[in-house]
Amino acid sequence: MPSAPEVTRISLKNILFPTDFSQSSNAALPFASALARIYGSTILMTHVVAPEPHLRVVLDRLPAQDDIPALEAKQKLTELMEDPSLRGINCKFAVEQGELGEVVSEIIRDRQVDLVVLGTHGHRGFSKLVLGSGAEQIYRAAPCPVLTIGPKSHKSEDWKLRRILCPVDVAEDPAPVLGYALALAEENQAEIVILEAIPLVPWQHRSLVEERSHRSLQDLIPAHAADWCTPQLMVRWEHPAEAILQTAAERDIDLIVMSVHKARAFALSSHLPWPIASEVVSRAQCPVLTLRI
Repeated sequence: MPSAPEVTRISLKNILFPTDFSQSSNAALPFASALARIYGSTILMTHVVAPEPHLRVVLDRLPAQDDIPALEAKQKLTELMEDPSLRGINCKFAVEQGELGEVVSEIIRDRQVDLVVLGTHGHRGFSKLVLGSGAEQIYRAAPCPVLTIGPKSHKSEDWKLRRILCPVDVAEDPAPVLGYALALAEENQAEIVILEAIPLVPWQHRSLVEERSHRSLQDLIPAHAADWCTPQLMVRWEHPAEAILQTAAERDIDLIVMSVHKARAFALSSHLPWPIASEVVSRAQCPVLTLRI
């Protein structure tokens, strides 16, 4: 059985904000600025210029210098830094050239980025990739947590972490994602709802399964968590994406914190972690923070 996670203080010294300057992309900026104010972070805004079409092989990441797209991007980033929501926040910007996912991953490592905040239009249906293609590359490749703002998120004004939802699967190792969610809840004095979705359970067995799940969830909560909150434990019988979305709507959740599994990003497992996260991001009315484990 998984052990209770260590709850350690989160450090968000550097927040990366990639943008393609679209409305859906820039809609994530107020969320980045809200977290930067809470944690005293520096925001690094970046735009990645795609490589020239005739370059079949992209070599090392190269700074975009004097070409027109790069100059236009620098001008737009300079203007974006004047956004009122960024007043008083330390901001930097960088224009890079290369393949988006690779470049962003290198920036995260080179600049010691603690969190990526990005927006996505999420227009395409579940049968395809739900996230926009640019966001999808970042979302799958980033080696640090990613906060994704989907098209239906409406909590940009005065966004605060009052209620956090953390869906877990006790059959996996939920300690990393639960520890992160508990740390966010502790530091922001937020309520936290811990959810396990268990679909396809016949009604006559649900009370026993729910009791067993509650015991398992309770064992995951560190004893000292009682000093600052009372986690709410929930079991739902819908498929995971629906259970998460319905709980978030019913509880007026401000942030969903969930894990995705690197090794099984494209595996046809029963849990399908990437499609579940993508479905949640595309439909959630609040931001979704994913940790790749």
